[in-house]
Amino acid sequence: MTHLIAPSLLAANFLSLAEDIEMVNSSQADMFHIDVMDGHFVPNITFGFFIIKQIRSMAKKPLDVHLMINEPDRYLTAFKEAGADWLSVHYETCQHLHNTVNRIRELGMKPGVVLNPHNAVDLLLDILPEVDLVLIMSVNPGFGGQAFIERTYSRLERLRELRQQTGSDFLIQVDGGVDTFNAPRLIKAGADILVAGTTVFKSPNPLQTIQDLKNAGTQ
Repeated sequence: MTHLIAPSLLAANFLSLAEDIEMVNSSQADMFHIDVMDGHFVPNITFGFFIIKQIRSMAKKPLDVHLMINEPDRYLTAFKEAGADWLSVHYETCQHLHNTVNRIRELGMKPGVVLNPHNAVDLLLDILPEVDLVLIMSVNPGFGGQAFIERTYSRLERLRELRQQTGSDFLIQVDGGVDTFNAPRLIKAGADILVAGTTVFKSPNPLQTIQDLKNAGTQ
């Protein structure tokens, strides 16, 4: 399949968020990536339900919501009501991950699980057949604009091997430090979805940058 592009609104200009949403709507991007942080699991606070509802009212593409929060089970229904299409939770925030994944699916969203750079990929072996998405963090979560962690490539390759071994069909997403230079190698290593924040929204030509990311690895 052709890889997908998910611009991260964490890097958008919040003073002109509507304009940035319209830019993504008109671009070759496939979805919006929305990072939700609670100030506890990570040292930052971002989008709440009200803002996500406003984004949903304008967005013409799916909302890929990444929960960097403690006790995500308390809020699954609320994120569905806010407009999430995909909902991903961090491995270490769920006491009963299988139940959380099943509940997300029951609510009509596509469930994903997120691994931080220090989490071994093999930790997800038993849950892989149950999810639609696995997100590999290529920076430590919490803030945009961080340096890419090079070991990400081997982690993507290992996850792709596990997908084949388990006969699963989840998508592999990578988030953190993604740019037009490392995108081809990320795709080659196994990434199906590239999340790009700073690279897109700080670009002098975001539409062209999204197109370049979409074309990465196809030459």
